[in-house]
Amino acid sequence: MSHYSGPLLTRLIAASLLAARDAGAGEWSGSLDLGVSNGKASLQADDWLWRSRRYPYPSTLKDRTIHYWDGDGFAPVARFSGSLIKLVPTEWGAPTFEIDGIKMLPTAKESPVVDARRKVALVEPRGKVVLDTCGGLGYFAACCLEAGAARIHSFEKNPDVLWLRTLNPWSPDPDAAENGGRLRLEHADVAQAIAQLADASVDALLHDPPRFGIAGELYAQAFYGQLARVLRRGGRLFHYTGSPNKLTSGRDVPREVARRVEKAGFKAELALDGVLATRR
Repeated sequence: MSHYSGPLLTRLIAASLLAARDAGAGEWSGSLDLGVSNGKASLQADDWLWRSRRYPYPSTLKDRTIHYWDGDGFAPVARFSGSLIKLVPTEWGAPTFEIDGIKMLPTAKESPVVDARRKVALVEPRGKVVLDTCGGLGYFAACCLEAGAARIHSFEKNPDVLWLRTLNPWSPDPDAAENGGRLRLEHADVAQAIAQLADASVDALLHDPPRFGIAGELYAQAFYGQLARVLRRGGRLFHYTGSPNKLTSGRDVPREVARRVEKAGFKAELALDGVLATRR
């Protein structure tokens, strides 16, 4: 799917546009792509011009929601097909996303891209072939591209998440010339697709699965065995776990994961909000 190139509005940005018009300004300065760039829009009484296209001023927009131009009006970047999946603005510019109100990326203290960059650095991707098991919005892949990875093979199971990526300017576009064909994004369930990957065919692994209650198969001993099979000896794995249920049940998911990946053939240690492991 091609990436969207029109304006993205939040409630605050729309209010700023309207305030500038009502103050008699002929021009508005700011970002209409969630902070990726800054530019100017020409303001008229009934519409505004940005990148050679005219748009009407939006009616009331929803809070905690990003809106895109769908050809008829500014619509929420959200879909419902069994679950409500939506792109959610953050103070950092780069958005997070939610599934049924559950936030999928940490954004309380810093940008999700900065968070992803620190985790990606643990596997030292420069010049390597990287497997990104659960692509999400693509921030791991973007940071691998930035860090000079040779190739990234990324899987994403959910078609609605893939759609969010086409509307998020922070998500890397596999077809963009600047990425040089280094990113392959595949719509598939990595739990099944990994069986098709050759032994020792990747140099580094990034595993950021949904929480255990949603995707328990991605925490299973059999799956960790597949990760060990496709990773060359000495290769690194970063596995995001967070600390779900620690306060309510006392369960220590990071240490549970560390024990399982050790059993699969890794040397593991706790790192950041997950597990860093090296293939033995």
